[in-house]
Amino acid sequence: MTLTKQLIALRTIFVKEIRRFARIWVQTILPPAITMTLYFIIMGKFIGSQLSDIEGYSYIEFIAPGLIMMGIITNSYANTVSSFYSSKFQRHIEELLVSPVPNYIIILGYMLGGIARGLSVGLIISVVAWFFTRLHFDSIAIVFITAVLTAALFSVAGLINAIFANSFDDISIIPTFVLTPLTYLGGIFFSIEMLPKFWQQVSLGNPILYMVNSFRLGILGISDVNIFIAMSVIVGSLFALFFICLYLLNKGIGIRT
Repeated sequence: MTLTKQLIALRTIFVKEIRRFARIWVQTILPPAITMTLYFIIMGKFIGSQLSDIEGYSYIEFIAPGLIMMGIITNSYANTVSSFYSSKFQRHIEELLVSPVPNYIIILGYMLGGIARGLSVGLIISVVAWFFTRLHFDSIAIVFITAVLTAALFSVAGLINAIFANSFDDISIIPTFVLTPLTYLGGIFFSIEMLPKFWQQVSLGNPILYMVNSFRLGILGISDVNIFIAMSVIVGSLFALFFICLYLLNKGIGIRT
């Protein structure tokens, strides 16, 4: 398959993914905006107004980058896990797998779709945040790179979940019992400097901590972790999950019966 045809296949999958979540925007785009608005009102205004500043920023300013990142993480993951599993359930994924399209193109297509939804939701939450606090973009480059890499990482993670899923219930197990706890414990609502030493060390084992802090560094200019270590964790995790996903598709695990 020539490079031109591979790019056409990639664009086709990408456009299909965008049309899928854009067509049902009331289910895919609107709910995160409403949810994050409630977080800003309850955690930021009601509770945050009673708390002291963190590293020179009000509580609502401190949690704003984390809430944006949480929206990016959950929606990029949700897009690929629901889309790919639906393709398995409706049996039309077989048409794609028997085509001459390389498996890495299939992964990239779904990944780009997840990135598009994640960044779309992140942008909308950023607009919502402006109604409650002022975002100080310290480094647009760090904000953009972190957002794209994180969305890519969780898009591939969602794809792996969908490959192993055997029912619609299975696609909610990982988000409920793994993704949600890691997200809430990933430094969105607190600085790890506020924790006892033991729990600070435990928190460093949470990969989402590095994503949230990299994003916060880009916006506020503060971070609990070194940016180079954070980027290494994000990029390393992305490549690891990508090649795991490629291996699963090449072996037909979870696809072929």
